[in-house]
Amino acid sequence: MTTMPKALPGWGHDALLSTLARADAARLKAFAEPLIHDLPEIEVQENRTGLVMLPMRDTAQGTHFHLGEVLMSEARITGGGQEGYGMRRGRDLEAAMAMALVDLAVALGVRQNACADFVEAEAKAQADADRETLCRVEATRVDMETF
Repeated sequence: MTTMPKALPGWGHDALLSTLARADAARLKAFAEPLIHDLPEIEVQENRTGLVMLPMRDTAQGTHFHLGEVLMSEARITGGGQEGYGMRRGRDLEAAMAMALVDLAVALGVRQNACADFVEAEAKAQADADRETLCRVEATRVDMETF
């Protein structure tokens, strides 16, 4: 039976997984690789790809529907009485496994400061990219009242 995972200060588990799921794959793999040596013996529970339905909401009517299927990679590992989980878009099983390794390291309190620094840097990079995308979208907005 697993115990409750530790968390990074200021980070809930959902926020941690959301950030890791969007993290740059190369940076994530490079960060996770050395963690293996600091973790207890790891058992891989799942490492697979599959299709999941992409739910969407019609903003005009508020109804939910499935837009289509998305290819996902999923990894689930255990070690030291804890579980690490990773799910990422696409067919990159190594990135999903790297995500699970970071999640397990956080749950076990392994290299907590390094994990926090990595997650915070990725969250900042994602926020900056999101802001840039929103600025590009806003630049194309047309105010129909001006015509």
